[in-house]
Amino acid sequence: MNRKVATTVANPSSEFQRIARIATILGQGRGPKIKLGIGDDAAIIRVGKESLVWTTDSSVEEVHFRRELMSFGDVGWRSFNAAVSDVAAMGASPIAALSAIELPRSLRDRELYELVEGQSAASKALKCPVAGGNLASAAKVSVTTSVLGRASTPLLRSTARPGDELWLIGSVGLAAAGLACLTRSGSPLRGSDADYCVSSFRRPVARVTEGKRLQGRAHAAIDVSDGLAGDLGHIAKSSKVAVLVDERALAGTLAPELLKVADKLGRPAMELALFGGEDYALLASGPRQKRPRFAEVIGEVTEGTGVWFIALSGRRRRLGGAFDHFSRHA
Repeated sequence: MNRKVATTVANPSSEFQRIARIATILGQGRGPKIKLGIGDDAAIIRVGKESLVWTTDSSVEEVHFRRELMSFGDVGWRSFNAAVSDVAAMGASPIAALSAIELPRSLRDRELYELVEGQSAASKALKCPVAGGNLASAAKVSVTTSVLGRASTPLLRSTARPGDELWLIGSVGLAAAGLACLTRSGSPLRGSDADYCVSSFRRPVARVTEGKRLQGRAHAAIDVSDGLAGDLGHIAKSSKVAVLVDERALAGTLAPELLKVADKLGRPAMELALFGGEDYALLASGPRQKRPRFAEVIGEVTEGTGVWFIALSGRRRRLGGAFDHFSRHA
């Protein structure tokens, strides 16, 4: 068999091409009670005069986590916060969650219960009880969390407007730095700054309170899961606008722990901030006069397309896209 032909046939479409095709097959997730279907952080369901926000998120072994890099308690905490972060990005309050856990037959009871304890701790911290779920066997550990939330006017990623400021709520780059500390060639990076970054990777926190306070202030919002540049790309594409990130402004938001760890790793802190994912900070756009005190300006929204990085020199360069689960380089 011709190897080149075989490779071409086996190569899948990108994650986002697949999502687009699936959305077409499913009719874009439309229905009489569906206010918003496929294409945002969560679906929006009409129940009387109320809007319910509904999301699901999976955490899969060897894709989202590796056992040697975190405890099962961390897996439970992290997977739960990742799902609730989608609800937070829409300015919603979580109501309850369902959890489906798949695990190998070889997984010990102690390890399963440690994972569930991590979920329980997260659900209590976020005031989002687990109402039920499913347990099944599989080749690897996988946790799928579905979260239901409530919002009077959910925030979307498709409603940014030219003239908006670009706001960052929370820190970016820390989770990527934490992962780099753990996987450094030779031995993990140690010290208080490295420990802070590792904790940010293992135990992120969904920003529910800040998300709710963005209602009535922000025009659009999204959480940072695919990386700052990639998630800004989702806003730019969905809103049909251009997003400009100012290097000087973004540099001013970087945590001191990130700067110190990046220096020790020999990695540019700005690279970690732009392309590292899973921080679960929030990105939003809105008018200057409505900017909340907890938000930091890192750029602006203009007419045009794409995500652009404005360097200290004033030079502009286009930033790449989001993390793709089916990319050869993912």
